[in-house]
Amino acid sequence: MRGCATIRFAVGGLLLGSITLISLPAAGQGAACSDLPSHDQLKAALVTANQLVDLTLNNQMWGTIVAEDGTVCAVAHTGDDSLQSQWLASRVISAQKANTANSLSLAKGEGGSIPGLALSTANLWAAVQPGGSLFGLQFSNPVDPAVAYKGPTRNFGTRNDPMVGELIGGINVFGGGLALYDAGGDRVGAVGVSGDTSCRDHMVAWETRANLGLDFVPAGVSGDAARPDNIIFDVNNGFGHPNCLEEDAEKEAAETLTAIPVS
Repeated sequence: MRGCATIRFAVGGLLLGSITLISLPAAGQGAACSDLPSHDQLKAALVTANQLVDLTLNNQMWGTIVAEDGTVCAVAHTGDDSLQSQWLASRVISAQKANTANSLSLAKGEGGSIPGLALSTANLWAAVQPGGSLFGLQFSNPVDPAVAYKGPTRNFGTRNDPMVGELIGGINVFGGGLALYDAGGDRVGAVGVSGDTSCRDHMVAWETRANLGLDFVPAGVSGDAARPDNIIFDVNNGFGHPNCLEEDAEKEAAETLTAIPVS
């Protein structure tokens, strides 16, 4: 059904229920975004996820959804004020992360030896270091500054955020970006989250995706079938990522993130 999305609210790791919301695309979204969650749905999912993940900073967050072609569909934040409550730089970073995860993930059945391979932005850190197999990737696809810094600033994080309906571009190589998959394993876009350490960004993005019900990830590189595109806390792994502030707590949190549903 077009214009519909389901939010699965998870608190303390328990699924409490789901709400199907009917929404219309925001002004400027266009057809690319018509089947994706609205601004209000993203905000609700993001707020719930940010309350769930408890680590050192526990900052407020920005979140962005892009469509399968990279069009920005929704931008939201968890704090009360768009310019004061969360890191302002993270608005554009969240969009960059969403663009990265979307552009480097495949649909179920598509691809080579790992059909449907989904790469989270957290899976890219080790590969882009000097000498890594993807070194230079982070410089390959810059953000469009005309889109990133377009005004009016009073609309940042609202239904009418100036990025909505535009192609933001960008490649980001640390945690916080995840491809979105429907129940059939089709990649329908991606979500990016930013505003805290890159480790917590990844975890809040993970729970946001779960809350949106778009986490039917077909395959990944993590080695965990229940969390295929999860962060790998091993910098010697070709798809690894460093810990941020609290190694033990971050590893435990990563291992207890909401499991991927069976499609």
